[in-house]
Amino acid sequence: MDLIILTGMSGAGKSQAANFLEDQGYFCIDNLPPMVLPELVKTFLKGQGGEGFAVDRLAFVVDVRSNEYLKGFGKAITEIKNLGCPYRIIFLEANDQVLISRYRQTRRKHPLSAGLSLVEAIEKERNLMRGIRARATHIIDTSLIALSALREEILNIIEVEDENSMDIHIESFGFKYGIPGDSDITCDVRFLPNPFYIPELKMLCGKDQPIIDFLEQHPETEQYYEKKMDILCFSIPYYIREGKARLSVGVGCTGGRHRSVYMAERLYNGLKEKGYRVSIHHRDIDKDPRYQPLEEKKS
Repeated sequence: MDLIILTGMSGAGKSQAANFLEDQGYFCIDNLPPMVLPELVKTFLKGQGGEGFAVDRLAFVVDVRSNEYLKGFGKAITEIKNLGCPYRIIFLEANDQVLISRYRQTRRKHPLSAGLSLVEAIEKERNLMRGIRARATHIIDTSLIALSALREEILNIIEVEDENSMDIHIESFGFKYGIPGDSDITCDVRFLPNPFYIPELKMLCGKDQPIIDFLEQHPETEQYYEKKMDILCFSIPYYIREGKARLSVGVGCTGGRHRSVYMAERLYNGLKEKGYRVSIHHRDIDKDPRYQPLEEKKS
């Protein structure tokens, strides 16, 4: 049986994620106290043996609405593990500003809002969910992604995976916009020479040839790439051995347009050539509305 436990912050998109799972054939049960999860898993496992209701794909939604029962989550997961049922825990989160904005737009009440301001309720929820977040096998930060991108993330997670492989996601970003919340490894390339201060390069990006030429004329660029590839190729097999399903690598510079985009592309292509399953996303490449790719300018 394929078991997913969907959890995370209120307002981070769990309802939409549950809908995506249902579309993929998962039997979803919402708002469950953790203590009842092992018994339900037993029931559905018996069904697979012909003794009851058979379900191949099962998803439980657990969140702060089960406030007083959340402390039983760790014990419940241990019992599920002892049953021999493989599981994944998907934790959805978003930053405070985004959560506040979403609640204001929908005019919904936060589950912990009784006697508290919205800011205080969100802070309390983060504290309550910290232990569950630490157990998550997948963390998705929905602060800056559209519903279509969330759906794609969910589909990538539930995809049947090879025993000896995992998904590697490379994401460039700008430190001034914040570090991606789901980064397992964060690479800081702000030490490289910055094309931003050269007028003819300022409005280009790390995929444009003039930026590539500028960065590659400095030997530290290639040296850093080779050292980073060495450590990734050394550590990835051990991540796979430990059962990690997805490795997220964040590559950051100041604004997320030049150096980080270039290095993210290099790492993406290097890992892909070595046969790893890799995806790439440039989170902040279009933050400045004046930016226009060279190919668009030519047309």
